[in-house]
Amino acid sequence: MTKAMFEPHRITGFRALHDNVVVTDMPFSERKLNSGIVLLNDNGTGSGIRPRWAEVYAVGPEQHDVQVGQWICVAHGRWTRGVEVDDGVLRTIRKVDIKDILLVSDEPVQDDTISDAINSASKTY
Repeated sequence: MTKAMFEPHRITGFRALHDNVVVTDMPFSERKLNSGIVLLNDNGTGSGIRPRWAEVYAVGPEQHDVQVGQWICVAHGRWTRGVEVDDGVLRTIRKVDIKDILLVSDEPVQDDTISDAINSASKTY
């Protein structure tokens, strides 16, 4: 039996290098605001241009600003594409640009961020 081309990587001993920060649980699907309003998936649209929260999965030994298990808010687009890994739980991990970490929280944060970006596809000239 051959292995699937895009099967998740199996990881047993994962660690970040230098001052790198690796995150998981960065949402790109629909969101429910505290008010109960459901915002549809805005990924890839003008309204999807906003910072996102993610859980810190691993930090390098030179990283002293954030710790594993904390939640960070990262400026829009300042993360890598996701890599699916299976360390007992299927996850998507991403490396973030440490210069663009905006906020840190010890608890998960409800993402009520709404973009004020203009959707150029809906403009009429």
